[in-house]
Amino acid sequence: MKFVQNAWYVAGWALEFGDDLRRVTILAEHLVMYRDSHGTVVALEDRCPHRLLPLSMGRRVGDDIQCGYHGMTFDGTGKCVRVPGQDTIPPQAYVESYPVHERHDIVWVWMGARELANADNIFDMPEFTAPGWDAHQGGQLHLGSHYLNVAENLVDPAHVSFVHPTTLGSAASEDVVVEADTKADPIVAWRWIRDAPPVGFFQEFGGFNGNVDRWHYYYLHLPSTAVIDFGSAAVEERLAECDRDKGVRIFAIHFLTPVDETNTIDRWMHIRNTATNDDAVSRRMDDLFDIAFAEDKLILEAIQEEENRPAKRPPIRVSFDRGPNVYRKRIERLIAAERSAT
Repeated sequence: MKFVQNAWYVAGWALEFGDDLRRVTILAEHLVMYRDSHGTVVALEDRCPHRLLPLSMGRRVGDDIQCGYHGMTFDGTGKCVRVPGQDTIPPQAYVESYPVHERHDIVWVWMGARELANADNIFDMPEFTAPGWDAHQGGQLHLGSHYLNVAENLVDPAHVSFVHPTTLGSAASEDVVVEADTKADPIVAWRWIRDAPPVGFFQEFGGFNGNVDRWHYYYLHLPSTAVIDFGSAAVEERLAECDRDKGVRIFAIHFLTPVDETNTIDRWMHIRNTATNDDAVSRRMDDLFDIAFAEDKLILEAIQEEENRPAKRPPIRVSFDRGPNVYRKRIERLIAAERSAT
């Protein structure tokens, strides 16, 4: 399977986890997750080692989980603490536990070798908490598509003109060259559209009366977190690339969780420097993002359906595919390095 194991993946927004046992699937592995009595999120292998019943079908006993089949009970570290009817607990009676870290109301799980887990490597950006910025969690989009296809879409400014013509793009950008820095970490692809009408998003939120200079910067952090920095400024401001904070600027952040080979969850949020602390604006932006991301879903699921069919020849690549091409190669190298280390 084409998954990077030694990485932090988003299991969900913090509000998704409470006292109830919740099954979460990441990299085709089933986890059972819940908050213990201290408010800490626990993640365990969701399979009893006895008859393999999912522990998520059992029940909480304090901070422990009791299997719903024969009552074997496991603590928050995965250790079996009770086998009904006998005093001896077999050494094989345990389930795997996974490191969990919660930050900015986002719950991350480390899926690889426990000794390599380092919370300092979790994605972050200063705008989450910086003055003058408003961070707002959006929704979660379930896509019937391999995460590599979804991630490629998120380092690809060229598709916006054609897939999102009423919200994030327009015909004015169709022939604007996409620049890319494929040596960077993260990978970044971008373009500026100068002296053009504002797109639908900024017609509504920018307050512009005439043409604008607008930008799209697509940052892809391996293995599967994307940040799209997009915004606009009035043409007469002659905004330089390094002065994007002076325009109306929005970061759309996508946390991709690979579920299995053909399914991905995209949890998305945005951070903006306009209309801060305005819940009505947040909800309206959610509505527009819902429209745009539904358009992506339609495209990506259709691609996956075709990928599942026999191919007559490999797909071609063109000039604006530099970012996606390098992304795939880096993922392949990471997976190969993990395999060689085992």
